[in-house]
Amino acid sequence: MLEKLRPQPEDKIIALSGMFRADERPGKVDLGVGVYKDAEGRTPIFRAIKAAEGRVHRRQDTKAYTTLAGDPAFADAMIRLILGERPGGAAAIATPGGTGAVHAALELARSANPDLTLRLPAPTWPNHPAIARHLGIKAREYRYFDGGTVDMDGMLEDIAKARPGDVVLLHGCCHNPTGANPAREDWPRIARAVRRAGATAMVDLAYQGFGDGLEEDALFTRMLAAELPELLIAASCSKNFGIYRERTGVLIALSGDPGLTQANMASLNRLNFSFPPDWGARLVTEVLDDEALRADWQAELEGMREGMLGLRRALADALRARTNSDRFDFVAGHRGMFSRLGLTPEQVRRLREEHAIYMIGDSRMNVAGLNARTVDTLAEAVAKVL
Repeated sequence: MLEKLRPQPEDKIIALSGMFRADERPGKVDLGVGVYKDAEGRTPIFRAIKAAEGRVHRRQDTKAYTTLAGDPAFADAMIRLILGERPGGAAAIATPGGTGAVHAALELARSANPDLTLRLPAPTWPNHPAIARHLGIKAREYRYFDGGTVDMDGMLEDIAKARPGDVVLLHGCCHNPTGANPAREDWPRIARAVRRAGATAMVDLAYQGFGDGLEEDALFTRMLAAELPELLIAASCSKNFGIYRERTGVLIALSGDPGLTQANMASLNRLNFSFPPDWGARLVTEVLDDEALRADWQAELEGMREGMLGLRRALADALRARTNSDRFDFVAGHRGMFSRLGLTPEQVRRLREEHAIYMIGDSRMNVAGLNARTVDTLAEAVAKVL
C-alpha cells in the first residue's frame, strides 16, 4: 500500500538550510530560516523563560493531562496580551505552535462552511496555501505587495470579491515574507472591506513585539476585533518568547456564540492530538502573570526589536552606498524579521554560489540573520550580482 504514496514537494526553506550546513566555506551567511539570531549567530533563551523554567519545574507535581483546550490560565494570558482584555465572545485553545493554530483555524472554518475560499495575500507564508491544499480548501490570492510597498487599492478591490462565508487571511504585523505592513490609516478600510463582503477575517500573529512594539503590534488585531462580528486569531509564541522547539501557540475565536465555538475547537484538538503540549504554555503563563518576569521579558524583547531596526537601517544605507541607488531604501521602513529584496532567482543563486550568502529564491531574507559585519558583506555581494 505505502508504495502508492506520492512524492511530496521538498520544503524550500528546509532544503536551503541543508545546503547551508553542507557549505564548508568560511564566512557563509544564513539569511534563510525564519529564526531569530543574535550578533553571535545564536538563538538565545530569554532570561525570563530561564527563570520561569526553574519555577515551574520546582512547583510542578504532576504530568497529568490538562484539558482538551489546554490550561485556561494560558488562554487568558494570551488573550490579554493580544486583545488587551478578554471580550465576552472569546473562545480559545492551546495548539502546537502557530502552525497548529493556523491549521485549527482553517479546520474550524471548514466545519462551518465546507465551500469556503481562503483569500491570501500575494505573497504570503508558504505554509498558508499548503495547509489549505491539505485540508481541501480552495484558496485565491489578493494583491498585496508591489515594489516595496503595500498595494492597498489592489488589496481592497480583491477583498471585495470575497463571498459570504469566505475567510480573508491578514498578517497582524511584520508581514512574512515582505516586512511591509498596511498604514494605520488604512486599517479601517480593510475592516470595512471584509465586513461588506460578509467574509470572516483571520489574523496570523506570529511576530508580536518584533515590529513597532508589543502593544503597537497588537493594535491592528484589536481594531479588527472591535469592528468585525467575528474574528479568528492564530498566534505563535515561538518568536517573541523564543520557545521555538516547545511548539506553543493559541487559536482565539471571537463569535456570537463562544460556547458553541469553544466546544468545536476543543473537539478539533481531541481529533488531531487529543491534549495540546503544556510545557511552553506554562512558561508563557508564568512570564505574563509575574510582574518582574514580564518586565524583564519585555525589556529583552524590545532590545531584539531595536537591534533588528538598527540592522535594517544599516543595510539600507550600505545598499544605497554600494549601488548608488535608492532602490533598497524600503528595507529600513519595513518591520519584523523579513524583507524581500526584489532580486531575481538567478541573482539569488549567484549570491549563494559566488558569495556563500543563503536566502530564499524569491529573495526573502531574514534580517535577524545579519550582524554588523555581514551587513557590508551582503551589500557588497548584492551590488556585484545586480
